[in-house]
Amino acid sequence: MARSDFIHTLRERGFIHQITDEDGLDKSLNDGMVTGYIGFDLTAPSLHVGSLVQIMMLHWMQKTGNRPIVLMGGGTSKIGDPSGRDSSRTLMTAETIETNKAGIFKVFENFVDFSGDAIVADNADWLDGLGYVPFLRDVGRHFSVNRMLTMDSVRLRLDREQPLSFLEFNYMVLQAYDFTELNKRYGCVLQMGGSDQWGNIVSGIDLGRRISGAELYGLTTPLITKADGSKMGKTAAGAIWLNPEMLSAYDYWQFWRNTGDADVEKFLKLFTTLPLDEVARLAALEGSEINEAKKTLANEATAMLHGRAAAEAAAETAATTFEAGGIAEGLPTIDVPAGELAEGVGVLGAFVRAGLAASNSEARRAIQGGGARVNDEKLSDDKRVLGTGDLADGVIKLSLGKKKHALIRPA
Repeated sequence: MARSDFIHTLRERGFIHQITDEDGLDKSLNDGMVTGYIGFDLTAPSLHVGSLVQIMMLHWMQKTGNRPIVLMGGGTSKIGDPSGRDSSRTLMTAETIETNKAGIFKVFENFVDFSGDAIVADNADWLDGLGYVPFLRDVGRHFSVNRMLTMDSVRLRLDREQPLSFLEFNYMVLQAYDFTELNKRYGCVLQMGGSDQWGNIVSGIDLGRRISGAELYGLTTPLITKADGSKMGKTAAGAIWLNPEMLSAYDYWQFWRNTGDADVEKFLKLFTTLPLDEVARLAALEGSEINEAKKTLANEATAMLHGRAAAEAAAETAATTFEAGGIAEGLPTIDVPAGELAEGVGVLGAFVRAGLAASNSEARRAIQGGGARVNDEKLSDDKRVLGTGDLADGVIKLSLGKKKHALIRPA
């Protein structure tokens, strides 16, 4: 049974899938501060909610008296992780990678205190300067191609008869080298990641033992799915981004508020820092009272990312919209040129522009099904044109179903 605060916390809250040597890691954690890292490739200007489990692990690592390292993949992003993909990633320019790095770092500042022991590193600092032949001689000789072919990131691609470039084939070697470099620079002994990273993590542990005799550890999280089996964070509207310029605090709040009843307890454990006795109390609520648990989940998860004030504003906007039936200023707002609105805007295009429907045909189906409203009145005509006569308090409120709303405002 785990004695260290870190493993005990992770296990109680549902973070742990596999650990390479739990007893050894637990002893190291009890003997003193442990340094551990998670790597993040810089493939977009923001991380999405699918990365939140790993981010929360770094948060708990620091909270339990250990030192987290956020490893930015400035070097490995020039290759791209083949894990879980059927095709190669589009190669990015150095400028794009740096832009993405800046955007992603802003997310971590909400979860990790970098004024303390926490570290942010970039593997470009050591990967970009590697000499090819020396690297092959000193590091590549420790890798068996036979074993590499059995790794899921390689095997699954080949089993589906999808091409795997030599560039991508090198990814696990570079990730393993990251672990040894972080061990040398910072005394890092733990690498964490999603379950799909198990092979890469084990390769890094093996490389560290071969090169320096280091005793290293690995820990992975389970794939987080919803009760219906779908992947957590995947929605019809697209990815749930963590940067506010890509997804508003209100939309983020709404994502958590819309959690299914069966997922509330699991998500409260993983994505908030609420004490577990409070989680248990909320999870025990039944009937309509479960909505209070969902609001608490939305409030706490949004406060961690966007701050308490933004979470409270989002909750107030939702209350005004759903409970009072009014038009709340905090709803997502689309500016339409006043001249264009005066001439008239087709309702199908309006729903698409507002992000409530992915296409005109989807908007049309919603109208035909009775699920679309304008200013809280059911919409029946998919050829309707919206104009200045539809303005109420200076805006036009569009609604799709009970929970998706947006405003059109003349600009």
